Amino acid sequence: MRDLAEILESFKTGATNLNDAVVEIGDSFFRDLGHSTLDSDRVRRNGSAEVIYGEHKTPQQIIDLVSALKEQGQNILITRVSQDIHVAVSSVIPDSVYYEDARLISFVQEQQPQVDTTIAVITAGTSDMQVAEEAARTAEFLGNRVDRINDVGVAGLHRLLARIEQIRTARVIIVVAGMEGALPSVVGGLVDKPVIAVPTSIGYGAAFSGIAALLGMLNSCASGVSVVNIDNGFGAAYMANMINRL
Repeated sequence: MRDLAEILESFKTGATNLNDAVVEIGDSFFRDLGHSTLDSDRVRRNGSAEVIYGEHKTPQQIIDLVSALKEQGQNILITRVSQDIHVAVSSVIPDSVYYEDARLISFVQEQQPQVDTTIAVITAGTSDMQVAEEAARTAEFLGNRVDRINDVGVAGLHRLLARIEQIRTARVIIVVAGMEGALPSVVGGLVDKPVIAVPTSIGYGAAFSGIAALLGMLNSCASGVSVVNIDNGFGAAYMANMINRL
């Protein structure tokens, strides 16, 4: 995909006619697919291409979006999808990879510059791992090293303390927890790095599908803890990537 200067230079020299230049300039900002309007300019503005949220989209809608991103030379990440969607995507991108543990599909056309510092992704319990893997796989897709530390919730605090020196080596820490959502506050009180808390919908009735964990994290008494939405591993990873690249 050519940038604006290349398109204009091509028009100036006569290699591209006026109509083609107008279409190409328009496509460099957005692509109207009828059902969706693909943001072609996001990689220039934000450093990474638009990510496709796959849940509730039809296979054909996802294929149309994927085809447009591939044509533009963009890296492709699709979140919240099943194996069936990957089968459909494979018809246009055979080299795409499906991560069942994270429910996402990735396809890398251009390698991202790797960051030397690490993002730690911590889970309170094994049941939180799907959300945590969405975060970990997204962070890796964006060019980060990830250190996974699983099942160290506050019900057995010695498990966390046994790994705390390892956790402290990370530059950014994502903490994923359901139930009462206490783990990010505990981690936040033990480290000097930013902590991104991810409440999950895991828990019994009074957990209210993650609302109890969300409110607990928002009310954290530990400084340096920020919170994303319930089950939003992707959002946590995107923010962690931006911090890790500062």
